[in-house]
Amino acid sequence: MKHLRYFEALARHGHFGRAAEDCAITQPALSVQVRELEELIGAPLVERGGRQTRLTGLGEEFAARARDILRAVDDLRDLARASQSPLAGRLRIGVIPTVAPYLLPRLIGDLSAAYPGLDLRPREAITGTLVSDILEARLDAAIIALPISEPVLQEVALFEEEFVLVRPLEDADKLVPKPEMLQQMRLLLLEEGHCFRDQALSFCKLSSSAPRELMEGSSLSTLVQMVGAGIGVTLIPEMAVPIETRSAAVSLARLGRPRPTRTIGMVWRKSNPLSDQLRQVASIVRQAGTASREDASPLAGA
Repeated sequence: MKHLRYFEALARHGHFGRAAEDCAITQPALSVQVRELEELIGAPLVERGGRQTRLTGLGEEFAARARDILRAVDDLRDLARASQSPLAGRLRIGVIPTVAPYLLPRLIGDLSAAYPGLDLRPREAITGTLVSDILEARLDAAIIALPISEPVLQEVALFEEEFVLVRPLEDADKLVPKPEMLQQMRLLLLEEGHCFRDQALSFCKLSSSAPRELMEGSSLSTLVQMVGAGIGVTLIPEMAVPIETRSAAVSLARLGRPRPTRTIGMVWRKSNPLSDQLRQVASIVRQAGTASREDASPLAGA
């Protein structure tokens, strides 16, 4: 099983260094494990030489079969864990970047209190990566913006939150622009791959390929600081307001109705033996998310 896990990581990353980092071992150790696997089966799985790692024809097929085996083994482990009460052991949960910094501190404490024996392994990544990791059984569940519409995934809506307009401080007394007016402003967005970027573009009725000047940032923090520097305006989820605006010279405003919102939910494989336990975890996530959103309501009643 150890050989299969190391080889699957190499097949997934296509790079010995990144695969070794993912497996928390050294690159030479990973290389030795892969060579041992090749000796065990009596055929090469990897084409060595050059700057890029490639799998042989056998290696490609072997990697696909290895993923199936590893997924089945993980399901057996989860089946055994599902018989335990309360939930204990490792729980790998992914969270999108526009939720993780604002939800995880409270959520980790709440889950630790509810399940003292739980070994929580949170991971922050964009939606596409998290969904892929769930499908490949590298994650047990993920907290993302819904819908995802993957037939094999269970989706549970947890809470909704509004988008808040962030403007330079000197714009505080100006009228709140309508969505069509935002089209004419310098709108700061997250880089491609973030679902929040797509939601902001949809609200402003803009295409990501529109022939206009769109400035991008790698995080909400970067966007807010750029607004504070007078570069443009941006939208952020209300949960992010207290953390991202506390050290920036910006003003906040709620947009007109219908206000833009997003639904945050939790997803996992329908076949996961831990489905019942994950529903209980989802209830705790809902409570933590609702509390975090309420704490982030400086514009209540606006």
